[in-house]
Amino acid sequence: MGKMVIISKKGFMVGMGLMLATFLVSGCAGSESKKTSGDKKVKVGVVQLVEHAALDAANKGFIKGMEDNGFKAGVNVEYDQQNAQADQSNLQNIVNRFVNNKVDLICAIATPAAQSAANATKNIPIVGTAITDYTEAKLVKSNDKPGTNVTGTTDMNPIDKQLELLLKIVPKTKTIGVIYNSSEVNSQLQVRILKKLAEAKGIAVKEATVTTVNDIQQAGNSLVAAKVEAIYVPTDNVVASAMPVLASITNEAKIPVICGEAEVVKNGALATVGIDYYKLGLQTGTMAARILKGESKPENMAIESLQEMKTTVNATTAQKLGINIPQEVLQNAEIIK
Repeated sequence: MGKMVIISKKGFMVGMGLMLATFLVSGCAGSESKKTSGDKKVKVGVVQLVEHAALDAANKGFIKGMEDNGFKAGVNVEYDQQNAQADQSNLQNIVNRFVNNKVDLICAIATPAAQSAANATKNIPIVGTAITDYTEAKLVKSNDKPGTNVTGTTDMNPIDKQLELLLKIVPKTKTIGVIYNSSEVNSQLQVRILKKLAEAKGIAVKEATVTTVNDIQQAGNSLVAAKVEAIYVPTDNVVASAMPVLASITNEAKIPVICGEAEVVKNGALATVGIDYYKLGLQTGTMAARILKGESKPENMAIESLQEMKTTVNATTAQKLGINIPQEVLQNAEIIK
């Protein structure tokens, strides 16, 4: 027989306490471990209409905006980045794949991308950017309270200030040409605004429309033949994609191009007063993060705009055109060489 061990009541209670404490610590650790292992990455589909500098900048800004608000790629968010290369059937296939894969949110860059996404789903949150007017594109019921699964940021540019800039650089302009994609609703809107502003100043506007980048050369030559004194390009994705082609025509004809955004200036246009698409993307990423955190819903989130504007001038283009930019324009401008 073994030796009998007698445990006092006090010793028994201490031993039970230690066992209970060990069990609780072990249980909590297991629970926390289970919670961590059960966490999943959110899935975000990013669909961009076409590859060009402004939309690329908005895309990069969106990812950074998400990261700044706690969503880091490969850690707690998985991105499916897709570019439709300006093809409508590609857009439809991309957004349908997002829906089938049950992404948690779609970021749509440019109006046609957002329209395709909105047609594909009424349940998945859609955050748009590089879109001029959400109501005009029939994406929301109102810009103040969307009332749909779509919200985002607008790139509506200051057309009045851009026309003033044009007249500071070419003061005696009486005829302006404009090139835009006739099937892009936001380009149509900008041209209507320009025509109204120009008419008030006694300036005639001659239009040349395109549907693909292959039409740019013909459209540019038609405006040169029409003897326009300057050309205005809105924030149009087709024209922005082929700005170097248009610039080769306008530079030879000594016709300045004033455009809707700075990235087009970098590609050969003369000047603009516009927004920074990277910063617009940052703002869009912040909105998306709020939705993913459950802090807000698209239907209640007003369309946001970027208030900060900057003047950008292409000094190389000015030299090719033989134009001296007024000092009042240059003093606060970003100069591209």
